[in-house]
Amino acid sequence: MRVLVQRVTSASVSVNGTIVGAIDPDTQGLVALVGVTHDDDAGVAARMAEKLWQLRILAGERSASDIAAPILVISQFTLYANTAKGRRPSWNAAAPAPAAQPVVTAFADALRGLGATVATGVFGADMSVALVNDGPVTVLLEL
Repeated sequence: MRVLVQRVTSASVSVNGTIVGAIDPDTQGLVALVGVTHDDDAGVAARMAEKLWQLRILAGERSASDIAAPILVISQFTLYANTAKGRRPSWNAAAPAPAAQPVVTAFADALRGLGATVATGVFGADMSVALVNDGPVTVLLEL
């Protein structure tokens, strides 16, 4: 599992022009772009959720758990792109949708179980993401 985390001061994800998840403007939070590979499961998702919830990348070296920062979770299979050969990325390392969707859901649910306020995109949808990166701070998490 890979989670690309961005510290933001606002963010939203839309499907067909309708906002389906957001972090309110002027609210420090995190956008978590979540990629799933073939051997990931709910246990991996729970460990990654704990890592993200405790990650000290917010202002004053605080974590989302310290200030109850909201988290916007968006599935992102392209985090497993292999660009080593040629000009066309390979997606072989990304789990297929039927395997990936429950892991992304488990990740969001695990965050909620830790006390996070979580908004999400729509798995598999063509989404438009808007955000204001704060810092900028962008971190790739892997287990």
